[in-house]
Amino acid sequence: MEKVIIIRYCELHLKGKNRGFFERLFAVNMERALKGIKHEIRRRSGRYLIEGFEDDDIELILSKLNKVFGIHTISVGYKVKSDMGDIYLAAKLVCPASGTFKVETHRADKNFPMNSMQISAQIGGRLLDDIKGISVDVHNPEHMVNIDVREDGTSLIFGKFFKGAGGMPVGSAGKGLLLISGGIDSPVAGHMIAKRGMSIDCVHFHSYPYTNMQAKEKVIDLAKILSSYTCGTTLHIIKVTHIQEEIHKKCNSEYMVTLLRRFMMRIAERIAQRCGAQCIITGESLGQVASQTIEGMTSSNAVIEKLPVLRPLCGFDKNEIIERSKDIGTYDTSIQPYEDCCTVFLPKHPVTKPKMEDVLAEEAKLDVQSLVDEAIGTLEIVKL
Repeated sequence: MEKVIIIRYCELHLKGKNRGFFERLFAVNMERALKGIKHEIRRRSGRYLIEGFEDDDIELILSKLNKVFGIHTISVGYKVKSDMGDIYLAAKLVCPASGTFKVETHRADKNFPMNSMQISAQIGGRLLDDIKGISVDVHNPEHMVNIDVREDGTSLIFGKFFKGAGGMPVGSAGKGLLLISGGIDSPVAGHMIAKRGMSIDCVHFHSYPYTNMQAKEKVIDLAKILSSYTCGTTLHIIKVTHIQEEIHKKCNSEYMVTLLRRFMMRIAERIAQRCGAQCIITGESLGQVASQTIEGMTSSNAVIEKLPVLRPLCGFDKNEIIERSKDIGTYDTSIQPYEDCCTVFLPKHPVTKPKMEDVLAEEAKLDVQSLVDEAIGTLEIVKL
């Protein structure tokens, strides 16, 4: 009898000829997550088993696996030979000492001499005889004893199913570049896209000395948290102080945010092409702030020449985004009171529905290419 952690994956079983690619990547991502922890990962006909670990590391392993996309459910249990005596001994360890219970069996091995109902009845009867504080409730049990008879001559016995992170293995859907600020929204947007299998790099724009170095460190901390879900990330840091100063000096102040967003998009596309990203990702939510109207988004998109722009939060309200940020562990860092570049030179009345001809007229007052090149020259790279 061996204690094991049982991993079941999500959508991978729907893949056809490419299924092997997804499964190999899934295993690699689990190995990365468990690096430095004693363990072995073995594939068993639609399951992955974590074996050879120390009991003291179980909680640590579970916490690491909870951030691996592609996992549907996780269970802690026992692997035994497919023998009724061995199955019963493991079931007795899983069964509670009191309360109601039910035994449920899945028999993948159709050559096993008993069917699922017979296995459940026999094991349940023996448990009921040997453990005096329990009773059977097949409709609404407090506890489950699950038996999974596999095709390889082994059986898995466990109690609970713990929900995994879901989604697809990171790296299976290309690479994107996330515009990450110090706020609540952008890390959630990156997490949502990574859940669909996309590797994530990040780009952050800062306005030192108008914003302090603590604001920059806050973003690095957010990128670190996000990287725990994405098998690592690279953070590109760009200074845009000179761009904001030029806009403030030469343009109508109402267009500060609109023009700055257009510069950010131009720079992001340049960085994306350098790092091999295939799209740009933002944390914009339709109508949340002045720059996130459909007219504002259209203005920003207009400067992108080759790449799509993904906005996974577009239909979310603020409370939904906050709840997700709490779930993924970024909320407490995001609400630290350090300003980002978008709050510098913020006009009292920013334009909310910019007309393209007006935007272009204001932008014509600037040497756009020179300002973009100067910003690219400030690039700092942090690997996380």
